[in-house]
Amino acid sequence: MPTPEKSKLLTDSHLITVAIVDSFRKLSPRVLYKNPVMFVVEVGAVLTSIEWAYDLAHRVPGTGFGLQITLWLWFTVLFANFAEAMAEGRGKAQAETLRKAKAETPARRLKRDGTTEEVASTALRSGDHVLVAAGEFIPGDGEVVQGVASVDESAITGESAPVIREAGGDRSAVTGGTRVLSDEIKVLITSNPGETFLDRMIQLVEGASRQKTPNEIALNILLAGLTIIFLLAVVTLQPYAIYSGAPQTLFVLVSLLVCLIPTTIGGLLSAIGIAGMDRLIQRNVLAMSGRAVEAAGDVDVLLLDKTGTITLGNRQATRFFAASGVTDEDLANAAQLASLADETPEGRSIVVLAKQKYGLRGRELSPHNPTFIPFTAQTRMSGVDLDGQEIRKGAAEAIEKYAGTHGQRVPKEILEAVQAISTSGGTPLLVARNRKVLGAIQLEDVVKGGMRERFEQLRAMGIRTMMITGDNPLTAAAIARQAGVDGFLAEAKPEDKMALIKSEQMKGKLVAMTGDGTNDAPALAQADVGVAMNTGTQAAKEAGNMVDLDSNPTKLIEIVEIGKQLLITRGALTTFSVANDVAKYFAIIPAMFAAAFPALEILNVMHLRTPQSAILSAVIFNALIIVALIPLALRGVRYRPVGAEALLRRNLLIYGVGGVIAPFIGIKLIDMIVTYLHWA
Repeated sequence: MPTPEKSKLLTDSHLITVAIVDSFRKLSPRVLYKNPVMFVVEVGAVLTSIEWAYDLAHRVPGTGFGLQITLWLWFTVLFANFAEAMAEGRGKAQAETLRKAKAETPARRLKRDGTTEEVASTALRSGDHVLVAAGEFIPGDGEVVQGVASVDESAITGESAPVIREAGGDRSAVTGGTRVLSDEIKVLITSNPGETFLDRMIQLVEGASRQKTPNEIALNILLAGLTIIFLLAVVTLQPYAIYSGAPQTLFVLVSLLVCLIPTTIGGLLSAIGIAGMDRLIQRNVLAMSGRAVEAAGDVDVLLLDKTGTITLGNRQATRFFAASGVTDEDLANAAQLASLADETPEGRSIVVLAKQKYGLRGRELSPHNPTFIPFTAQTRMSGVDLDGQEIRKGAAEAIEKYAGTHGQRVPKEILEAVQAISTSGGTPLLVARNRKVLGAIQLEDVVKGGMRERFEQLRAMGIRTMMITGDNPLTAAAIARQAGVDGFLAEAKPEDKMALIKSEQMKGKLVAMTGDGTNDAPALAQADVGVAMNTGTQAAKEAGNMVDLDSNPTKLIEIVEIGKQLLITRGALTTFSVANDVAKYFAIIPAMFAAAFPALEILNVMHLRTPQSAILSAVIFNALIIVALIPLALRGVRYRPVGAEALLRRNLLIYGVGGVIAPFIGIKLIDMIVTYLHWA
């Protein structure tokens, strides 16, 4: 998604206008009862409104004070609703973009006799086959079962670069609403109307299907419990006040209750959760539930694929090792000829290396009547036959077996070179001519820049990283050392991944992993956080609880950081909310009873002018602090990769101590303004 637009979300005037309107809609008790803290504040506002109307009708003195208390109580509820509406509004803006991509499109559905019929996309059902040609929109989610095409997915991912989708393999999944740019493909529809990937995205980003997470529910129960305790305390306070000769008005009692219950975190809790999911969406990651986001924040072990995640993905040829009696130029020439039919990135890099080091450029081979042998996964070799020569290049084991069929052996110095290449983390290839081994080629995986530093940060957070690779143990160990991961699983098969995840979970660990293939689906389902690539198969996307629209495996590290940030933000603002109630206690209690008990004046440490100004100032501060913290709730507390002990210490120092000090300063300033304006 375009980042400039995202950065404007907090200041978008249209978004703010819509949020203000939604704030009033959320005043409905049927909506607000889900937030017990703010529901109590609304009930208090209703009671003070009735009391103020009664006093006004009977011309009771002091209605001005009652009106101000009542208005600020309503403002408190509206400000909390505004925070939630702003968080939801950001998702709705994203959903509107997605909804535009979900326009009804015509589809060419295949009939049993092989002919096609044109139907609306809404008429398609799971199991239907459709043909999609260049320039046409894919009418529904599905799998490419025939053909290969370039597809524009910018409506979903925001990225303008097209992607390749082809039958078979792990890049066969297509999404409804995306457009085919070239060729024609046959697609098997795998979803029914209303159940497509875009439908789920729209529901999730709008918050329509967002459920509260276990931690959020637990915190809501705690806040409700504190609210009940303070409610009982305030209700039972009035008899003592009457007995002491200082009965309190309804306005004062409700003000005390609202200032003592955790209104700050109660007003921001929902916004924090919604904003956490929205931060993932801004990074093109779709979380299927808030539970997945929270789990990401609690992850203990990260399982990362080597290729494309830790390394750049394409191994490059970096050096030739010639056997005794063979010149480097002769080896390079044979290696280049054997690689001309190899369209893999490794094969192309060999052609480039021979050209760069020995000036071997393209040459006309047609007079020699060459027969090219393409690379296949079965033979693990490629080559060419020309002028009575068989030239082959391939995996060390394959070439060794190929040469051995005619009694040829790999020279000792080349076996040593193969061992050295493997030990250093490279991949060795051998080159043979007429089944005689000429030498070796070194392919190297290049570790992405900054990966070691990122793994060190994760380690500081108590997260262990495990690299998963199909390489042999020697190569895997070398790459693991270079990247700085904590461990690795070599020659990994699907069942090995499952076994590793279950083993870690049995130790009480939470595990996160990425995957894109059908063979990754079981492990993605087993992992606590399973991030499927959008380019992957439908099975992988259904098994995971997150989908990365950019199909960038490295995104898993960012997802963990976002999950951590969500938990840190919630903890920080909860700490602040509880701490600032202390200051409000020192503002209101002396104001309530100082007249009857002059000794309580010593508690008026802020030296507030009058009892009325003290109570009004506390109520005003209680409302305004929610507004002040909305940007922090939506943006999130700045994330730093530190351990739990350091994080707790930082929370207590900044948000605990700050939560105590800030209200003393804020209430005092408001008291001075209220007194100056003669509001109380």
